[in-house]
Amino acid sequence: MSISRKDFFRQSLFSLGKTALDIAETVKGRIPNIPLESLGAAPSSEPRPDLVAEAFNERCLARSNSCSACVDRCKPVAIKLNPGVGIRINPQFCNGCGECEYVCPVDPKAVVLVPR
Repeated sequence: MSISRKDFFRQSLFSLGKTALDIAETVKGRIPNIPLESLGAAPSSEPRPDLVAEAFNERCLARSNSCSACVDRCKPVAIKLNPGVGIRINPQFCNGCGECEYVCPVDPKAVVLVPR
């Protein structure tokens, strides 16, 4: 199980999450059988005015640790971190690009795009 530095930075936190899952599955004694094609492609980063991000803080890692993947990736600065609570999304600033959903390391996602 190795990943090149170039691939790691290209896939950002997605690679880190997948590697962590691979390690966890190996420790459990099972070899993961997740095809990479099913994990989805990177978003196009094109603004989608018909969509807006919605937070599900009960799933959000920001409640209990310092995860700020979506906050760091949000270009329009629509996501704010509330330690101990989770995240808050300002729908007026959200452009619907989907970057936050893509980098969210939990499954099911704590940030998803929904119609406005």
